[in-house]
Amino acid sequence: SSRVLWTLAVTQLKMMDEMIKNAEDFYQSLNIPYRVVSIVSGALNNAAAMKFDLEGWYPASQTYRELVSCSNCTDYQPRGMDTRLMSVKKDSDVKEYVHGLNSTLCALTRTMCVICENNQTETGITIPEVLRPYLRWPRLHPVPSSSHPSLPTVLPRSRDSIYFWLQKKKK
Repeated sequence: SSRVLWTLAVTQLKMMDEMIKNAEDFYQSLNIPYRVVSIVSGALNNAAAMKFDLEGWYPASQTYRELVSCSNCTDYQPRGMDTRLMSVKKDSDVKEYVHGLNSTLCALTRTMCVICENNQTETGITIPEVLRPYLRWPRLHPVPSSSHPSLPTVLPRSRDSIYFWLQKKKK
């Protein structure tokens, strides 16, 4: 999910730090090894003045890959839209452009892949502790592909699994 934040020029750096910290807290809660990379100015688009990527570790390919991108676009977009903030003081008619930040906290497919790669064991995939209250099983176990060739090779072994649900639907 992406988040766009409009802020004042004086608070933009503080808000950018908060956005990247939220991403770090999220991936720390999943026990995903990561690093934060500051993107060099030559690699930024016209809108972004500053950008940080949070990259997760993918053990199978022995590399870090982007999970989160957090950009500070300053007043680039608000100038195009003429989006300003007017002072509420009676004797002031100063209108200040707001500043725009955007961040993607959780690109679902990337996050699922990094969880699977970092929690893979010989007997399946261990679900991160923080996600267990939302699931009915603590791990995903391999299901023999001969049992049902159209299913992925990893599913939970329980009555609540997709495999058993599909079997019930056939009857």
